[in-house]
Amino acid sequence: MTDLPEPNRPASPSQAYDARYPLIVFDGVCVFCSGFVQLILRLDRKKRFRFATAQSPIGEALFRRHGLPTDDYDSNLAIIDGAAFTKLDSFVAVMAALGWPWRAMKALLILPRPLRDWFYDRVAKNRYALFGRKDSCDIPSAELRERLIG
Repeated sequence: MTDLPEPNRPASPSQAYDARYPLIVFDGVCVFCSGFVQLILRLDRKKRFRFATAQSPIGEALFRRHGLPTDDYDSNLAIIDGAAFTKLDSFVAVMAALGWPWRAMKALLILPRPLRDWFYDRVAKNRYALFGRKDSCDIPSAELRERLIG
């Protein structure tokens, strides 16, 4: 259970979301990262996942809390059942939380962590060159707006 802020007291960014729902914090100007969010919106039929851009106050605070840099958002962050996941492990955890057949992505965990991280880092470091970068975060769709925090 999450402590809720008192009604007249401003919430700290880390208290501003309901931890009962899985959360994905992503680079809001990255075309690839935003595409991943759009994929999850389509696959998450139970509408459990919540989203925050890394550039938002909540996203930035969560990145800091989990030891991620806030000057370069080259990892996404997934918080599921209180556990934080980054890099390729984040992708695997999100897909596993969606259920079958997406849970089969857990097979990627067979790869040793150094290899998973190396692969993820290559894509992350080149994501803007490979997929593009927006000048600012998109205006979210109605479906994303209702699940976007921060």
